[in-house]
Formats: sequence, C-alpha cells, structure tokens
Amino acid sequence: MPEPTDVVEHDDRSREILGRGFDGAASFARMLAAEGELRGLIGPRELPRLWRRHVVNSAAVAPYLPASGSLVDVGSGAGLPGLVLALMRPDLQVHLLEPMQRRVAWLTEVSERLELENVVVHAVRAEDMQGEILADAATARAVAALDKLARWTLPLVRLGGVLLAMKGQRATEEVTKAGKTLRNFGVTSVEVHDIDLYDDGDVTRVVEVRR
Repeated sequence: MPEPTDVVEHDDRSREILGRGFDGAASFARMLAAEGELRGLIGPRELPRLWRRHVVNSAAVAPYLPASGSLVDVGSGAGLPGLVLALMRPDLQVHLLEPMQRRVAWLTEVSERLELENVVVHAVRAEDMQGEILADAATARAVAALDKLARWTLPLVRLGGVLLAMKGQRATEEVTKAGKTLRNFGVTSVEVHDIDLYDDGDVTRVVEVRR
C-alpha cells in the first residue's frame, strides 16, 4: 500500500508554525495516514483533517514550552503532541508516556524511523512515573479532565515548571472545577490561551498551569 502524500499541506503557514520540524512532521503525518487507522490510532473520519487538526495542531503548545530542559508527554497515544514537539524542539529531552503496548510499539517505531534521538518512550501510566521523573514541562492532549490530569501530571513537573493541557470549549469550566487540586499542588498561575493557528476559526484552548 503506497504512502499517501496528499495529507500534507505544503503552505507557508504550516511551515511557519512547525519551523524546523516541518519535514519530520510531514513524514510522521504520512505514516499516520498510512497505518493509523489499521493500528487503531485514529478513526477513518480523521484522515481528511489529519494534517491541520491533529499534526499541526500539536504545535499549539509550542510557544509555552521552556527554553531548555525536558518534557514529559502524558498519554502520548499516536504521538500527538509529543512526537511533533520533539521534531520542533530537538533541544528538549522528550519522554513519551503511554501504557498501551500497541501504541508503545508505534511510538517506538516512529521515533526510530524519524531518528529522534531526543525521545524516550516509556510503557507506563503517568502515576507510575511519580518519583521517577521530574520534567520542566508536561503536555497532554485529550487525556482527562483537568482535575484528574493535574493529579497525574503535576507530580512529574518540577517547581517552576509548567503543565500545558490541550483542551476544548470547556477549558475554563475545567479550570474552575480543578481549583482545589491546583492549589494543593502549589500552582502559582493558570491561564487559558485561545489558539487559532490558521485564523480559520478552529480554536484550540491551551491551559497553561505553572507551579
């Protein structure tokens, strides 16, 4: 089965958003289009919007990443946003946490095929890494409500670090409900950013939680 090439949009805006990660992200998108549905990583309805809605969308958190250090991506799944961020930021050490073995196999294969030397794949749940890793930032996309996500991820983030959660329309509501949990972890600030990467009305909300 030949790899589809039409999933990648070679437009100036996509290149601007992804920066140095564009070529790698294009290869990743083609791999995901070719194998993602078969391997249970994406649904068939996601293929037409794979590039913008999933691959490039992963870059929404990039402006809030630390200047250096390490990143832990929780519930990496197909590699969104972790693999895309690793491609964009080869200077960051990126830890991908994923408990499902078939997804772990996929993440490992993609990392090897794209020669991502800054990626380490862990076949674990976030809770199992508490006390084992302390990163400068944590990311998560479509993993859990913020209250639960904070309890899983903030123990993995050093003081002064940041949790970047990609959310939908209920982001502000989730922040309110998670208030007590966030205070218990010594969170110093929470901001909700509305990100419209292509100025087309497709907004992703990035919740920036700083310890």
